[in-house]
Amino acid sequence: MMALGKHPLVGQWRIVEADLWDRGYLDLCGPATITIGADNRGEIAFGAMQATLDLSYSPSMVFFSWTGFDEMDEVTGDGSAELLDDGSIEIAFAYHNGDEAILKASRITSSTAC
Repeated sequence: MMALGKHPLVGQWRIVEADLWDRGYLDLCGPATITIGADNRGEIAFGAMQATLDLSYSPSMVFFSWTGFDEMDEVTGDGSAELLDDGSIEIAFAYHNGDEAILKASRITSSTAC
């Protein structure tokens, strides 16, 4: 089994597009990002939503449940992120009893991200 620190999805990713929302909404309160940690924890933020992730790992995917706040309302859901051939990830993101979206993200390689 691979060490989680070497898992291909561990790191910080910039959410660059979504099937439900435009880039202006994604970056409403700052750059839209997802952070996948090696410790079964992560974070996601886009639009007015910020959440923590509880992660589980497979060789080329992570699965998560999440809890957070969207415009000060408590929200929960689940999802997954899969590594694509071009090095980006595709995120299936679902609100509990609500919207389901497909997000695409690229790895953040600079240490100067805001």
